[in-house]
Amino acid sequence: QVQLVESGGGLVQAGGSLRLSCAASGRTVRTYAMGWFRQAPGTGREFVAGVTWNGRNTVYADSVKGRFTVSRDPAKNTVYLQMNNLKPEDTGAYYCAADYLVGTVVATQPSSYEIWGQGTQVTVSS
Repeated sequence: QVQLVESGGGLVQAGGSLRLSCAASGRTVRTYAMGWFRQAPGTGREFVAGVTWNGRNTVYADSVKGRFTVSRDPAKNTVYLQMNNLKPEDTGAYYCAADYLVGTVVATQPSSYEIWGQGTQVTVSS
């Protein structure tokens, strides 16, 4: 059984940066595609970024392209989300998720992911 734990969230001013980490335990996620989602109060879970099992292919939401970078370190069983030039609209709870059925494609729908972390809060002040 895989457990995912996010960290790195916090309060930052607009234009600032944060790096989120998603550490997996229980077993390796080396063969899984991994995704990052976010959810603001009163809204649904929104796809942010994802990476295939080998790290070669990444997908980003249009709203974060050029500002966010997703990466993974198989040796540490960890996935990262580097967030630069943060905006108030980036505020929300950020979740990482694992898709163990299809590792070669990054899915953008939450229903494609089987395992979820508990989330970490990101708040961007204007």
